[in-house]
Amino acid sequence: MSNFFKSLRDDVLKAIEDLAGGGFLPAGFDLSAISVDPPRDAAHGDAATNAALVLAGPAGKKPRAIADALAGRLRTDPRFATVDVAGPGFINLRLASTFWPARLAEILRAGTAYGDSTLGEGRRVNVEYVSANPTGPMHVGHGRGAVMGDALASLLVKAGFDVTREYYVNDAGAQVDVLARSLRLRYLEALGETPGPIPEGLYPGEYLVEAGAALAMRDGAKWKDGGEAAWLPELREFAIARMMDLIRDDLAALGIAFDRFSSERALVADGAVDRAVALLERKGLLYIGVLDPPKGMKPDDWEERPQLLFRSTAFGDDVDRPLRKSDGSWTYFAGDVAYHLDKVRRGFLDLIDVWGADHGGYVKRVQAAVSALTDRAAHLDVKLCQLVKVLDGGQPVRMSKRAGNFVTLRDVIDAVGKDVVRFIMLTRRGDQSLDFDLRKVTEQSRENPVFYVQYAHARASSVLRLAPDVLGGEAPKPGELADAPLGHLDAAQELELIRVLATWPRVVEQAAESHEPHRIAYYLQDLAAAFHGLWNQGKDNASLRFLVADDRALTMARLALVEAVRIVIASGLAVMGVTPVEEM
Repeated sequence: MSNFFKSLRDDVLKAIEDLAGGGFLPAGFDLSAISVDPPRDAAHGDAATNAALVLAGPAGKKPRAIADALAGRLRTDPRFATVDVAGPGFINLRLASTFWPARLAEILRAGTAYGDSTLGEGRRVNVEYVSANPTGPMHVGHGRGAVMGDALASLLVKAGFDVTREYYVNDAGAQVDVLARSLRLRYLEALGETPGPIPEGLYPGEYLVEAGAALAMRDGAKWKDGGEAAWLPELREFAIARMMDLIRDDLAALGIAFDRFSSERALVADGAVDRAVALLERKGLLYIGVLDPPKGMKPDDWEERPQLLFRSTAFGDDVDRPLRKSDGSWTYFAGDVAYHLDKVRRGFLDLIDVWGADHGGYVKRVQAAVSALTDRAAHLDVKLCQLVKVLDGGQPVRMSKRAGNFVTLRDVIDAVGKDVVRFIMLTRRGDQSLDFDLRKVTEQSRENPVFYVQYAHARASSVLRLAPDVLGGEAPKPGELADAPLGHLDAAQELELIRVLATWPRVVEQAAESHEPHRIAYYLQDLAAAFHGLWNQGKDNASLRFLVADDRALTMARLALVEAVRIVIASGLAVMGVTPVEEM
């Protein structure tokens, strides 16, 4: 059954069909707006539907009348303990207690595949994330985008999409020329020269000391003399390769691997920008025009000049956008147009980009380009990641000496570990700023979400390890537990925990549809709280303990519940890229 709310919706639609067949309702309505969701107040039941409210207008009947008729049909289903009409016409559904043990058996038989969905129907999705300029090691802000993009990709895979993880290497801009010039200073140092202080505008990080020494080892004094034209292309190639090695190492430390790395320079060299601009021209979307001064700039400071402009306002942008600079070269935006067209031509109509918050003003123009290039057939969703502030006991962490001017991702991973970094990065929406306190994220307290969720998994694992001491023999397998007398689980606290477990497939689908992987972290914290709550009640009330020495049937049923908790937590952590722990 997986997402049982979808199954309940099917039941409601069947009841509507029956009422239409009997003449109470007209046939042929659009039923897409009808939903079955958890009620706002859990005291009202397990699910609620808005069907009567949706149908009232088209049917020309009062919502309460439709709700009463629908409720009468639904009450014939033995899965419902109660079906009540509330307010203007909501229908509240409470499922019979026998419904919940069956969900537990479903979890145990599926294992960590529980929650897998066919929602995506194999549709291809390209998720591009990180795409940091190849000018040095990754900073902690890049790490947030990396975790968000990687978890989103895993979430979409679980929801049934065919996902490609992609990194776009911005290796064609002026920043890589600056990188080459910065490398040459370190190269000259490695040859024994003293070039003096690093000039303003060059990269000061010590990571280039290693690169300069490696270049000197490989080429000797080959690039010591001569003009920039002689050494810049070769040093640029060398520097980009070294920096991408650094970035790949940082990504590996975070547990991230990409399916594809795309090069901006390779696209430009292949004529991709020319082809993309030509396509826009054939569509009649280019013209020569003059832009107004940007907001905040005085007209006297703005040089009006004719430019090649893309009619992005026809596709939702605020202003039309230039594609060519005054020196005749393409704008950065033109390169992005070409890159997204390349993704579309590789078969992707569903595109997701994860960008830093400083690119927020860039979203509409790229979305407009994707719509224009594909006659609105492709869709681009851009997820923005706000800044991460790294603290230690509430105090800002000093900048990395190796990087020169920022806290590196590797510094943070080395301090607290990959799993902590990945989990904490998903504890808030990407568009909200995040305080990452190195001390707090390693505390063993309820206020630390990483510890709280991992402790729930470790506690469940410890119960299962102790089971042979009570039952004798080996610990029961999940399949054996699925056949346990689960009807023994009739305490209110136990049924509530099963309800939380059973919502996991719905959480997966909703998080995938909204492209919001942080919902997984939220859910796991709720599940951990429900499990810890039952554990604590068992300490005070012996009748609620998981292991009952003189009642094998009840112990097997409760072990099934514990194993289901362990499975679902592991399933959620897998989406987040976090390894569950067995002991703490």
